[in-house]
Formats: sequence, C-alpha cells, structure tokens
Amino acid sequence: MKTKRTPLRQSPKNGEGGREQRPEKGGERPRFKMAAPRAAVREEVRERPPRQVAEDAPASEVTAKPKRQRLGAQSGRANRGTVGRNGKPLLESKPERLQKVLAQAGIGSRREMEDWIAAGRISVNGVTAEIGQSVIPTDKVKIGGRLVNLRFTTTRTPRVVMYHKPEGEIVSRDDPEGRPSVFTALPRIRGGRWIAIGRLDFNTSGLLLFTTSGVLANKMMHPSSELVREYAVRVLGELTPESQKLLLEGVQLEDGPANFATLTDGGGEGANHWYRVTLFEGRNREVRRMFEAVKCTVSRLIRVRYGPFALPPQLKRGRVRELEEAEVKVFLRELEKMIKPEEVPFEGA
Repeated sequence: MKTKRTPLRQSPKNGEGGREQRPEKGGERPRFKMAAPRAAVREEVRERPPRQVAEDAPASEVTAKPKRQRLGAQSGRANRGTVGRNGKPLLESKPERLQKVLAQAGIGSRREMEDWIAAGRISVNGVTAEIGQSVIPTDKVKIGGRLVNLRFTTTRTPRVVMYHKPEGEIVSRDDPEGRPSVFTALPRIRGGRWIAIGRLDFNTSGLLLFTTSGVLANKMMHPSSELVREYAVRVLGELTPESQKLLLEGVQLEDGPANFATLTDGGGEGANHWYRVTLFEGRNREVRRMFEAVKCTVSRLIRVRYGPFALPPQLKRGRVRELEEAEVKVFLRELEKMIKPEEVPFEGA
C-alpha cells in the first residue's frame, strides 16, 4: 500500500539561492548564517583575550571551578560537641543544676526531676546522674535512654492555661487504672509539655493551672511564694464554733500541723452546708483531712482561686482558657515582687 506524501507549500523564491530574503532591524541581513569551519572557530578561540583577573591571583584559581563554601562542623543534638547547629562554637556558659535545666526545657517541675534523678532515670554523658549535679550545654543528657535538648537561660515567655477540672479526672499522664487524665483536654504543644501547678484529687474539681515552664511552676508551688489557695467546701452538717476555732488555730495531721488562714460560712440548706476556706500550702488531700480531723465529712470540694487567678464563671467544666502573652508578663512581674530571689533555693531545688 502506497502512502501519500503531503505536498510541501512552495514559498515564493527570491534570487538564485531559492531562499526568501526579509529585511530585519538594523539593515537588510540574511535570516540564517552559514556555520563557520571548525578550524576557524579554534583559531578564534586561541586569539580571544583572557578575562581580566587580579594581578596577585594565581593561575590555578582562574582556571579551577570555585568550590562551594562549607560551614563549620555540622552536628545535631546527639553529637554536637563544642559546635552549635550553625557551625559556630558554643559560647561559654555557666554550669547550672540539672533539675533546673530540665525544668526550663519543659520536661517537668523541679520536684519531678529530682524524683527522676533519684530513681536513676536520667544520665549525663552515659553516667547515671546524681541530685545536685551541674551540666553545661555540651553535656548529653538522656531520660530513659532518649536524648533531650537542653535549654539554658531563655527569654521566651512561658505559656499558662487555666483548666476547669471536673470530678473523675486524674492529674497524671500515667495511671495504672486507666482513669481519664486532665492532660488530654489541654492544647498540644511542640518542643515541650504542660506542667501542672499543684494538683487536685480525683474527686476534687475547680481551677487547675498549667504552664510550659518548670521554673515558673516551681516558683508558684514553693511555700515562700505564699500564693493563696481558696476552696469552696460542702460538708455534711454544720461546723460547731469549737471546730471552726480549731481549724483556724491548727490541727495535727500525719505529716504535721495544718490550719486554715480564713474560714467563712457560705450558707446552705438541709444537711449540706458550704464554707469558704483559704490556705497557703498544697499538701496531699489537706483540706479533706483537716475536716476529717474535726469529725466532718466533705461531700464536695471545689478550688475557686490559686494566687491571683480566680476560676472564671464562664469557664465551664472540662474547658481550657489560655492566658494572653501580655497577661503572663504582668503576672511574672508581680510574682517577682512577691518572691525574693534568696528565699527560693533554685540552685539546690
């Protein structure tokens, strides 16, 4: 079978060469140029003048291809040595307590870090850490075999959230019984974790504060801060004047004496009666144990204030409100006025 050839369109010919001559800018020139012979090209290359270079530059730098500039030794946090991520040497830094550095990194509060160190969960440069040990930026710190990123003095404003804890939640990440945790309701963060400022019992509701700074959590929980804790307490029956006086003067508990700073009547009907109490410490189940010491049973316990933070009426149970950065800065300034640096043994805490 023969295939048909498409006839070529014949353009009008001008001149003997059979190519159309068209005028171009700058005068009439032919559209195509004939290629020059290879010998002529080589001769032109030989006669071409070299590029102008600096008189003191060696010939090898002119002919050699410039190499890509490399920074200093790059290293990650697993093997950084004395060189930072940008290839520059790390600045000399004053050694700081291990628990303080871990708290600044948002791993946990200083008390928690002390417990972890005592339990042998933390190592420094491959050796089990000891309480009171100091570290520098070049040290490799591992928790449970996993390397952590140390954070020395930082100027970043910590985050603070208020959470209206309902009854039936535990203030812990790990619970053998599998009970609901307060941490599941908090917003997710990167490069750190939330640290609870104080605790509430499983059957206690109310205001619970969280922060990303272990240093701030330690300051707010330390007895020297004298931050007031206020509770609304519902008891079965009514306290006698003798019992109220005893609670204000002090009762003896298993872990030492305890007393309320204030105790006011909150009213109530029937068998249940409400009271408002304040104290300046936060021992385990302290409010319930104090009422049990005077033969009263607490049927409901709500924390309504912690320091300058009061439980907002519009904050429903199970909801979170994060403070604005400006609010946190104002609070930090006020907290520094309340606490003298020498009163809190941060280096040994």
